[in-house]
Amino acid sequence: MRKQKVSSAVIRRLPRYYRHLNELHLSGTVRISSSALGKSMGLTASQIRQDLSCFGEFGQQGYGYNVEKLRGEISDILGMNSGHTAVVLGAGNLGRALIENFHFELSGFHLAAAFDVAPGIVGTVMSGVPIYHIDTLEGYLAGHPTSVGVLTVPRRVAAETAARLVAGGVRGLWNFTNIELDLRGSDVVVENVHFADSLLALSYMISE
Repeated sequence: MRKQKVSSAVIRRLPRYYRHLNELHLSGTVRISSSALGKSMGLTASQIRQDLSCFGEFGQQGYGYNVEKLRGEISDILGMNSGHTAVVLGAGNLGRALIENFHFELSGFHLAAAFDVAPGIVGTVMSGVPIYHIDTLEGYLAGHPTSVGVLTVPRRVAAETAARLVAGGVRGLWNFTNIELDLRGSDVVVENVHFADSLLALSYMISE
């Protein structure tokens, strides 16, 4: 049974666990101990046991973890089997790259539609995803409940677009606009993605 409060650090590690367990499963590994799993991930066995204990009891003493079963449990915890849907706001360079190259379905999301204003884009289909005019967003959301809005719009319209998504019942925003969105007072979760942050962190680590 999942505990009420789980730290952000633990939540951030869950996708790593899933990805690693998936690789183990594909390689034919049936079971693994917490020490072996920790060693392969650069974590301690106690850290892994502590993280997983936030969500229930996994593994058996003297046996370890059944890789396929634990992968499935973490998939459920992450909501990958919840039927989430997503729409992309902004089908320009970044939006197109996500639509055509990011496999939303592997994370449990169905990418249903995208929205833009450019005449050369609206009305087209990218990798099976229809592109609608942004003016039809409210009508679309009213008829198609959507879990997540992927924001790749210009900075100047980011806050306005986010507000429209919130009003339309979207529950989460994957924000690539490079600005911090202030949605206090709503129940919407925002995941801000800043590409430069990780590059600057790398810059620090390689600098003398």
